Amino acid sequence: MSAPPSASSSSVPLPEPESATVSTLRAAGCVYAEDEARLLRSAARTPADLVAMVDRRVAGVPLEQVLGWAEFCGLRIAVDPGVFVPRRRTEFLVQQAAALGRVAGSGATVVVDLCCGSGAVGVALAAALERVEVHAVDIDPAEVRCARRNLADAGGHVYEGDLYEPLPLVLQGRVDVLVAITPYVPSEAIRLMPPEARLHEPRVALDGGADGLDILRRVAAAAPLWLRPGGHLLTETSERQAPQAAAALAEQGLIARVVASEDLGATVVIGTRPG
Repeated sequence: MSAPPSASSSSVPLPEPESATVSTLRAAGCVYAEDEARLLRSAARTPADLVAMVDRRVAGVPLEQVLGWAEFCGLRIAVDPGVFVPRRRTEFLVQQAAALGRVAGSGATVVVDLCCGSGAVGVALAAALERVEVHAVDIDPAEVRCARRNLADAGGHVYEGDLYEPLPLVLQGRVDVLVAITPYVPSEAIRLMPPEARLHEPRVALDGGADGLDILRRVAAAAPLWLRPGGHLLTETSERQAPQAAAALAEQGLIARVVASEDLGATVVIGTRPG
């Protein structure tokens, strides 16, 4: 996993530099054992809480689900048990989407976040854009509940359903920025994923079908109906899949391009509806 987020306070004493907590986490294979110990200590209300949290982490539960939050784009995003954990590489997609949203027009930027998970992307875009209207969708009820909590302060609208199906029809032809972190792991590769993801995140958020692009093709097929002329669809994929993903967008009449961040190990495909 990536380096854990930073802690801002401590509530349970933890001797430094070595401690039973650090040793336990290190023995369980946690690469950032010292950082994780500090985060768990800051989140624990009592020593018993700390023991229970360490036990869950040692059992393979993602750190963010144990803590109840993840750091994303400098924000603290609530992450409930069983909810997809936002990846740091996705911050690159947010940067690209925000840049496009800033030049969308004079009114509020209309953002739709499909396969929204915890709602992290929508929250980050709401923070990055001065005037924004956010609509988020997920098919998993647990993800929807979590996204509603996260997007409440931003005034975002969260819907439960399959891709575009629950969105208000009034949004058709009005969307400036459509983001879709579709599942893109090929079905046969799920078994090769780290246990943290494979066992503790919803399979529906991981499994992209035979070549990993089944859900993206469905998103692309209807995107021209929802995007305004000049609007953009952004999706995250692997470097290997990028040419096929770009082709899937181009087949629907979108002008496709691929951008990447070596620092974040991120690949984003952007499709623009011709104006």
